Amino acid sequence: MKNNIKVQRAIYNMTQADLADKIGVSRQTINAMEKNKYVPSTVLSLKIARLFKISVEEIFFLEDED
Repeated sequence: MKNNIKVQRAIYNMTQADLADKIGVSRQTINAMEKNKYVPSTVLSLKIARLFKISVEEIFFLEDED
């Protein structure tokens, strides 16, 4: 699963640490998500979507091989 968390952070002028603090995870978790090494839970995905005021589908998307 791919995502555009980094793009959304840039739009909101947030660092990885800022985002991590706002959703209650570590900066390393954000880094792993951005590098597609960690797939977040449904709850975490919803928290990110709510923070950026967009749908989950606008942040996370499947690729053909997923």
